Amino acid sequence: MRKLLLVEDNDMNRDMLSRRLSRRGYDVSIAVDGRDGLDRARAEPFDVIVLDMSLPELDGWQAARLLKADPATAHIPIVALTAHAMAGDREKALEAGCDEYDTKPVDLDRLIEKIEAILIRENN
Repeated sequence: MRKLLLVEDNDMNRDMLSRRLSRRGYDVSIAVDGRDGLDRARAEPFDVIVLDMSLPELDGWQAARLLKADPATAHIPIVALTAHAMAGDREKALEAGCDEYDTKPVDLDRLIEKIEAILIRENN
């Protein structure tokens, strides 16, 4: 079972995504803000992080940079998730260290395709 860290501050999104990802076979842990996400990623191993970019405490852009700068977490692939799908946001997420980018509202099949593609790349 793949271990996934979901970093999402919105209760409804967090609940919906965690339940649906769990049903698809992921072992989902939850963080409610960027600081909590950093702490959890440093405390236990994850195969992938799904990171909302608009977070309190520490936004997703900053969290991604810190995760990739830390040797303990730099190897964990990150999927940026944002409702702010503006021109250049995908590039901005990749520059911050994210490995993939997806938009809200979440299309679960599309998100899972991106997660699986990252995991396949990481294992090859």
